[in-house]
Order: sequence, then C-alpha cells, then structure tokens
Amino acid sequence: MDKHARRNALLELLGSTEQLSVEEAAQRLDVSPATIRRDFDELSQQQLLVRTRGGARVSAVTYELPLRYKAAARAEEKSRIAAAAAALVEPGMMVGLNGGTTTTEVARAIALRLGQLPGVPDTDAVTLVTNALNIAHELTIRPDVKVVLTGGVARARSYELVGPLAPLVLGELSLDVTLLGVDGIDARQGASARNEAEAGINKILVERAERVIVVADATKVGQRAFARICGLDAVDTLVTDRSATDAQLEPFEAAGVKVIRA
Repeated sequence: MDKHARRNALLELLGSTEQLSVEEAAQRLDVSPATIRRDFDELSQQQLLVRTRGGARVSAVTYELPLRYKAAARAEEKSRIAAAAAALVEPGMMVGLNGGTTTTEVARAIALRLGQLPGVPDTDAVTLVTNALNIAHELTIRPDVKVVLTGGVARARSYELVGPLAPLVLGELSLDVTLLGVDGIDARQGASARNEAEAGINKILVERAERVIVVADATKVGQRAFARICGLDAVDTLVTDRSATDAQLEPFEAAGVKVIRA
C-alpha cells in the first residue's frame, strides 16, 4: 500500500471510529507504529485530523474529507458508473454537473467520450455548467467542452461554489440534462446531500434540466442525508454499480425510474 492509499485508509478508519490509536491503526493497516505517527503528523498539518496523545481524533471542522482524499474510495465502481453516465451525453448537449468524487469521474468520462467520437467539431461541443471548481479546472483545457461556472463562494471541503450568486446564473440557463451526485437517494425521500447550501444549488440544477440522471454507488442507494435536493419524481435515471441489490433497486423501478447497473 502506497502512502496516498494508506492515508486514505487512515482517514476512512478515523471517520468511522472518530478516534484512533497509533497501535490500532498500525495493526489494522499492517505497518509500523512509526509510519502511522508520520502519517498522523502530516495529516494533522493539513488539518484533516487532530493529534492526541498516542493517536488522533476527527477534527471538529473536518466532517467532510477533501476530494483528493476521498477519490480512492470505491474507485472502480465510480469509474464504471461514470462511463455509463457519460454514454448518455451526446455532442451539443447542455449538461449540469454538481461536485463530488463520482461526478468528477463523470466529467472525465464525458471528455474522454467526446475525444473518441470521430469528427466532433467545436460547434458540437458539450456545454458543461457546474458549481465545482475542480471539475471546471480540469475540463477548461478541453477544446470540445465549454465550461460555465455558476459563481458563488467556494467551500474548502468540497470545492463547490454556493451562496446567492449561483442561483442568479443558473436562473438564466436551460439544461438538457443534469448529472447529479448525491449523498443519499431514497425511494420515499428522494435525493439528498449532507450540506444544505450545496443541496440548494443542486436543487436549481435539477429544476433547470429537462432530464435528471442521479449517479450514486450502491452505498448511497436507500440512504438519506441531511438536506433534501429533490423528490424521486424529478429523477429520470439512476446509474449505480453492480453491487446494488434487487431489493435496493426495486422501489426505484416501481416508481418509474430507469435503473442502470454499471
């Protein structure tokens, strides 16, 4: 396990236990205590945890991990979801995309798909409207993707723009499809996010789109988060991974949502 993967694993362990000793972490990850101490010190400097005597605890201000530390979680599943979702995007479309690790993979897959399509002129480029700074930064250099940022105030933990400026931009735009990353999607409560400010922007992305495609790995299916984005009646398609069970997905299909298992 390399340093990046080990620190991802440490942060995930800490997220589930809230407090972790050096000895326990070393045993769980099969590395030396000295290695764990160095990792804890480095992550503490980045304000991703708080060092304690003999271990570490969750930082009071870090209830979400930055994208670069979350990206490795369920990476294979998210890659398959992204490819399946990108296949639903055609040249010339106006596409809304919120922030998150899954939607970041979707953005990359869209750019890859456009690059592989023969003879796609710039006039047929996808217009990508997003409130995610990292997605905009990554796709701006692509000649076949026109990137539109919503504006707003950047959240350090998710790289998403929120606040009253974003609705002013989104209210003037029309979208063919919104590809929506969520923290939970439930057949009764619909799609939801952990942060209420992000949920508010996501709701507008949904309202401005002709079609809404939720991209969510199986761990988020049947789950609810703090802030509601939209009801299930606003969702046309759910793209998830093959580990989602029939029992998880049957309520969505019964509600008329098209389900794709990638």
